[in-house]
Amino acid sequence: MVLLESLTTEGRQLDESKLFQTACTDEAALIEVLARRTIAQRQLIKEQYKQQVGKSLADDLDSELSGNFQKVVLGLLMLAPVYDAHELRTSMKGAGTEEAALIDILASRTTEEVKIINLVYKKKHDNSLEDDVCGDTSGMFQRVLVSLLTAGRDEGTAVDPALAVQDAKDIFEAGEARWGTDEVKFLTVLCVRNRNHLLKVFEEYKKVSGRDIEDSIKREMSGSLEEVFLAIVKCLKNKPAFFAERLYKSMKGLGTTDSVLIRTMVARAEIDMLDIKVEFFKMYGKTLYSFIKGDTSGDYRKILLELCGEDK
Repeated sequence: MVLLESLTTEGRQLDESKLFQTACTDEAALIEVLARRTIAQRQLIKEQYKQQVGKSLADDLDSELSGNFQKVVLGLLMLAPVYDAHELRTSMKGAGTEEAALIDILASRTTEEVKIINLVYKKKHDNSLEDDVCGDTSGMFQRVLVSLLTAGRDEGTAVDPALAVQDAKDIFEAGEARWGTDEVKFLTVLCVRNRNHLLKVFEEYKKVSGRDIEDSIKREMSGSLEEVFLAIVKCLKNKPAFFAERLYKSMKGLGTTDSVLIRTMVARAEIDMLDIKVEFFKMYGKTLYSFIKGDTSGDYRKILLELCGEDK
């Protein structure tokens, strides 16, 4: 298979004349090229490959590579919403559902990003993302995901102090202050209000209840519903810290949750990886680089370390 060799000159314009010069799969070249280029540059690489070879680069790599290294490489070739739609589809097809993918993506993306993911998913699979989510989940967890999918969160910045106090009281009375939990009230507030307003709600909630909202969610809920509400709150408070925690949990202890590790590294590489690395070190006293290096191997390790960047 023809592959990539020299693609940029000091990170500037792609050099089309020097493209794809080796005649076999060269994993080192793949890592060098794909992990060090922007998403936009990788789209140009795909276009040039098809022009010069007459085949899809993704299809060729899919047949040439395998395992976790293959998953990272193919993920890097996708546009962000395409990758998100792919991960959501993968999490639901076949036996069982990977709730972590549904939670990580839908709780962390902006309203505009969710709208685009919905469109991409529909075009690719001839079925709405909402229909597939409803067919694969149930109960209040499903209702929270559907609410996130509607992309109806207020994206403004205005804070209504009186409403923030009322929202805090409503959540408290729906949980800690009663027997049983009215999860709908949590949904109505956490999935609809804008970020600035909710940060004020969280402050007021601690005054009313004497606890952080996360602690109350853990006390009042369990399973996937607990996880999705916690993810929403954590992403609103500090999204890089949320992903740092996801990465840490994917690697600590016995075994590695590679799906979470791959999805997070690929999806966040060009968005907030530097911030995630800072939060990771603050939270765990070790670098993300060192964790990846100690928990993975081979070309899979090499490409993740390239996406991570320097050990600091």
